[in-house]
Amino acid sequence: MSAMRRLLHVLITAGWILILAGCARTTPSAPAAPAVSLSLTSPAFAHGQPIPARFTCDGEDVSPPLNWGEPPAGTRSFVLIMDDPDAPAGTWTHWVLFNIPAGVRSLEEAVPALETLTSGARHGKNSWGKLGYGGPCPPAGTHRYFFRLYALDISLDLAPGAAKKDVQSAMQGHILAQGELMGTYARR
Repeated sequence: MSAMRRLLHVLITAGWILILAGCARTTPSAPAAPAVSLSLTSPAFAHGQPIPARFTCDGEDVSPPLNWGEPPAGTRSFVLIMDDPDAPAGTWTHWVLFNIPAGVRSLEEAVPALETLTSGARHGKNSWGKLGYGGPCPPAGTHRYFFRLYALDISLDLAPGAAKKDVQSAMQGHILAQGELMGTYARR
């Protein structure tokens, strides 16, 4: 094979590889972030600041109060997921709450760990295999805790106790807006 033919063969092969790579489909591990952001705050701590011990395993281990802004038109429900990406064994899920009604703009402190709240919101299971909030309890060092709120154009057809992966899968293609609040905690 002449040098010119080998070069042409390499270029054609490289072109097909690029075309096929561009056509490959991937399944995201977390819902894709929408273009619209949603404010998510807490009167208990500011974004990037320490979470008070009251909301951790070293305190009363109750959920912090949370507030959020107006969602986009068409919002039917909210999902709240709290994760610790710094856990030694990988991301640790502390809280999964879904089907929060579209008219709700806050969660009070100490949300009860019921399957279904009076509002109709449903708890999913956290990484401990339990319903409800499980506060920060890092084995060592400072960990980051992400509260992520999603505005959806549907209510999820999932039973209480759903796993985070099932909630995230059901959310795919239905996220209108997303908000994030991050707090830190280090055990003394």
